[in-house]
Amino acid sequence: MKKTAIYVRVSTDKQEVLNQLSQLREYCSKCKYQIINEYIDIISGTAKSRPAYDLMFQDAHKRKFELVLFWDLSRFSRSGTLFTLQKLKELENLGIDWESYQEQYFKSVGDFKDVVLSIMSTLAKIEREKISERTKAGLKHAKNVGKRGRDKKPRKRRSDRGLQRK
Repeated sequence: MKKTAIYVRVSTDKQEVLNQLSQLREYCSKCKYQIINEYIDIISGTAKSRPAYDLMFQDAHKRKFELVLFWDLSRFSRSGTLFTLQKLKELENLGIDWESYQEQYFKSVGDFKDVVLSIMSTLAKIEREKISERTKAGLKHAKNVGKRGRDKKPRKRRSDRGLQRK
């Protein structure tokens, strides 16, 4: 049995991690992988430092598992090609395999894995940038039609604060 770490990430607490976890657990059972730990982050994939992700890499350096299984590459990282490839290479250098459940062609073995990974991690980054652009466009539109953000208190202007000094 291959000692396996499962990594799951969702961006907000409004998303459900059990969707990923249940299928990854079932896959481990089918493949006879022994689940050592499940690392779960509820944080943007763009964050280079994520609590469970960081702990998983600390445990990887302690050789607590032999395989990291994640839902898909965008769940593992959306921080761009270089960062993603560095993290996967770090696992490989530790002798730890990795596998994408949704993208079966992403495994730590295979002739074209580096090419495919470069393309996929770039696509994940582009999608993140598109989400950001859509959010900014929505905020700009809301501002243009007179809507305010989440019940924010008006900030005191610098000139107002200055009047309060003695």
